[in-house]
Amino acid sequence: MINITDEEIQRVYEKLNREAKQSGYNLNPDLEFTKSLIKGLLVNENRYGYWACPCRLASGKKDQDLDIICPCDYRDADLNDYDACYCCLYVSGRVARGEKKATSIPERRPVPEQKAKKELKPMDNTVSSLPLPVWRCKVCGYLCAREEPPETCPICKVKKERFELFIPADK
Repeated sequence: MINITDEEIQRVYEKLNREAKQSGYNLNPDLEFTKSLIKGLLVNENRYGYWACPCRLASGKKDQDLDIICPCDYRDADLNDYDACYCCLYVSGRVARGEKKATSIPERRPVPEQKAKKELKPMDNTVSSLPLPVWRCKVCGYLCAREEPPETCPICKVKKERFELFIPADK
C-alpha cells in the first residue's frame, strides 16, 4: 500500500500553485478536490515513477504515457475549449473566479491505433538553413533553438522528454 502524507500533498500543492500562478495558470479553487488529485499524482509517481494523470489509465510505460504526464499535452486545448483540463486540476480564470462551473470534458487522447499512426507521420518542415534544431514543448508550445531541448520548460515546467524536434537543423 502506498502511503501519502498530508504534508507531502501540501508541499506539492504549494509548489504547483506557485508555478501555476507564475505561468498564468490556475489550480482548481476547490482545495479538497485539488488535493485529492495531487494525492493521485503522488500515488502514480510511487507506482510508475512519474505523474500520470490521476483520471486516466496509465500503461506504466513512461514512453507510452508521456502525453498524460501532468501537465498533460491536452491541458491548454482543454482549458481553451472547456475551461478546465481533463482531470480539472487546472482551470480557467473564469472557473477560478467562480464565474463558471467546470463540467465534464471529453477525452482528447487518441486511442493507441490513432496515436501510432500520428507518430509515424513526418512533420511538415518548410524552414531551411537553420544552424540549430528547433525544439517544441508538447504541453505549452514553447519553442527554442538549441542543440538539445532544455531540462525543464521555462514556461510550463515539464521535463525534457516532453519536447519534440520541431525543425531539424540544416547540417
